[in-house]
Amino acid sequence: MSFDISKMRNIGISAHIDSGKTTLSERILFYCNKIHTIHEVKGKDGVGAVMDNMELEKERGITIQSASTQVNWKDHTFNVIDTPGHVDFTVEVERSLRVLDGAILVLCSVGGVQSQSITVDRQLKRYHVPRIAFVNKCDRTGANPFKVRMQLREKLGLNAYMVEIPIGLEDKLEGVVDLIAMKALYFEGESGTELRVAEIPAHLVEEAEKYREELLDAASMFSDELMEAMLEDTVTEDMINDAIRIGTLSEQFVPVYLGSAHKNKGIQPLLDGVVKFLPNPTEVKNYALDLDNNEEEVLLSCDEKSPTVSLGFKLEDGQYGQLTYVRIFQGSIKKGDELFNTRSRKKFKVGRLVRMSSNTMEDINEGVPGDIVALFGVDCASGDTFCSPSVNYAMTSMFVPDPVISLAITPKDKKSSDQMAKALNRFTKEDPTFQTYVDPESNQTIIKGMGELHLEVYVERMKREYKAEVETGMPQVAYRESITQQAEFNYTHKKQSGGSGQYGRVAGFMEPLADKDYEFVDAIKGGVIPNEYIPSCDKGFKASMQKGSLIGYPIVGVKCTINDGQYHPVDSSDIAFQQAAIGAFREAYLKAKPVILEPIMKVSIEGPTEFQGNIFAVINQRRGIIVSSTEDGTFSRVESEVPLSEMFGFSTILRSLTQGKAEFTMEFQKYGKVPTNISEALIKEYEEKRKKEQGK
Repeated sequence: MSFDISKMRNIGISAHIDSGKTTLSERILFYCNKIHTIHEVKGKDGVGAVMDNMELEKERGITIQSASTQVNWKDHTFNVIDTPGHVDFTVEVERSLRVLDGAILVLCSVGGVQSQSITVDRQLKRYHVPRIAFVNKCDRTGANPFKVRMQLREKLGLNAYMVEIPIGLEDKLEGVVDLIAMKALYFEGESGTELRVAEIPAHLVEEAEKYREELLDAASMFSDELMEAMLEDTVTEDMINDAIRIGTLSEQFVPVYLGSAHKNKGIQPLLDGVVKFLPNPTEVKNYALDLDNNEEEVLLSCDEKSPTVSLGFKLEDGQYGQLTYVRIFQGSIKKGDELFNTRSRKKFKVGRLVRMSSNTMEDINEGVPGDIVALFGVDCASGDTFCSPSVNYAMTSMFVPDPVISLAITPKDKKSSDQMAKALNRFTKEDPTFQTYVDPESNQTIIKGMGELHLEVYVERMKREYKAEVETGMPQVAYRESITQQAEFNYTHKKQSGGSGQYGRVAGFMEPLADKDYEFVDAIKGGVIPNEYIPSCDKGFKASMQKGSLIGYPIVGVKCTINDGQYHPVDSSDIAFQQAAIGAFREAYLKAKPVILEPIMKVSIEGPTEFQGNIFAVINQRRGIIVSSTEDGTFSRVESEVPLSEMFGFSTILRSLTQGKAEFTMEFQKYGKVPTNISEALIKEYEEKRKKEQGK
């Protein structure tokens, strides 16, 4: 099959919650003839959007899992991924961006750049994904795309320029003016399918010329040809398009489109923009690490004949078994091919190869470079690399944030217990930010995740997909312990029990460490501790860090230096020095003035200005610090830092204080010291719990 890879685009749609990502992808499917009727996200027609195919997504009207589909626009093929906006499902965005070449950053024309837009932008920059911006909801009261364009520059530091201006705004939105072609575009017909090109309305000509001048000035920085043509007044559309493309691909320029997905306006020019300005797979540099050669970086080529390198970026449990979404970076995948999983070191044969369109699938025989396909029945984890057996490469893994909240769950009966185990096994494979373990002290099953909504959704999925009835305990905060000053240790571990005993002495000091969790420094001179026992000391210190003595949580931010010690030619051993290091750590830890740390969340609340006083009050009551507050006419945004332990059930309280008009997002910011009174209460609670357990 002859396939032109330059006519392929892998794009993601990412934005803040409720900016209209799923509505936009629904329109893209419709205009690309993938679906024949348009459905809404909170479907009054009982169908719901195609890309939100999980029952839970339809009920809540939010996207939980990123969905992938392939569409054709003119003679180009797009792989489109619709990603969630909620920070709780941030890993879905991370893994989608890891395999995408370009993105559409959707912004609300009223809300502008919101807290989650900043997070998404940071993720796009982390993976060097070029983007075009789409200012959606231009039909809403208070819409101002020009203000949003300024926010893209000021808040996100993007070099953003309008390539369109609106014809009318709010309820008078009729169409857009294309500043490159200098034509007016109107979207007519029942679903905006009939595109009418006309002259620019007289009252907008001056404004259009002003913004076009700005656009050309900015674009000419990327093209000498365009700069010369501007001086000679011989500018052509192709010259402008080429210059903008160069700027966009180098991540130094962001073209801004606008429209209203809900009202079917402005989508077709956006699709043209994807073709014109976003990269095809050959224009993106993808690297793999050569595991046989000290993890040296290898540049991958989009060549079908090269050995296959592909990344399994998402797992899903479909009705026919496990489905693995794979992005092919090099080579091709055919039915019957043998591939090698470089993490588990296992070979497997490609049985069934499918292309997904949200939750429907079509069987295919071959996947080409740059393609996103799905494999059936492959035993793997999210983020595994699949190669031809001739190479041993691994794709760099994606960034996975640590979970900040945990919840105890107990099954109601034996059947639920078995089903719960199945569900947890499945979910932990599927989502790296969802973790589970059994607490050795209370023997309860604990699940950890990114937020209340995240855990709530998984508990709900257990009930629906696995019929596992579970009861949940109180959410627990992932506290940490740390030290505040330097302390010395000098500890001798001696044990004599007939035969050879155990002997090891370690001396040195521990001190607070700012950026890392743990560091070990070997400052031993003269071989007072032989070299083979140094790793044992490190092991012992590491083991001590697992559980602090204040409230039993892991210890972070400690640097241990050993500078002296003693060994016995017969009685010293690996285990003796491990025990000596554990004893030394415990001895010095209490001297180093340990403190309890708690996760501090970055909380961003948006709502009508009239409720700003209430919002300030509710943050102060929860030990929060207000970082900034901005007012924008009738709308205000408050950025604050609040301890996670104070944020449980916050959404209900915020709704009642603001008549349901405010919304908030939160994400993990840092660990901060717990105030003394709370710290004392936590220590007391921990001691009582231990006494109870010892009394049993």
